[in-house]
Amino acid sequence: MEKSLRRIADSFPVDEQKIKTYSPLSFAYIGDSVYDLLIRTMITAEGNSRPNRYHQMAIQYVNAKAQAAMMKKIEPHLTEEEKVIFRRGKNAKPATFAKNQTHRDYKIATGFETLIGYLYLKGEMERVMELVSVGFEEIPGNEER
Repeated sequence: MEKSLRRIADSFPVDEQKIKTYSPLSFAYIGDSVYDLLIRTMITAEGNSRPNRYHQMAIQYVNAKAQAAMMKKIEPHLTEEEKVIFRRGKNAKPATFAKNQTHRDYKIATGFETLIGYLYLKGEMERVMELVSVGFEEIPGNEER
């Protein structure tokens, strides 16, 4: 999985100086997709199923409440730089909020997606995988992942 995402990032390199000019919501935009792809890959790797079943499993992880819970688990493991990026994303002013999520969870989830997107664009997919793995290890019932 990591090699596939690494190959994508290598095909479309982003200059590190240019990354410094990106807004937190730009990072969140790509981070949302990267995290979604990780979850979808994890779910399909468990075995063949119907798309609706996959979707039902995925939405347990890809929503503001679940992402806020994951962020709470990984926050103690962040570097100072990662904490700054997370806060920038959490404090960003999105144009809209999800209707069925709390504003607090939505803001934390935006910070989480910002962090994932930032690390991905910096080419630090191994770190993304490490943080997501920590989040899953600490969620009851996910010890085998």
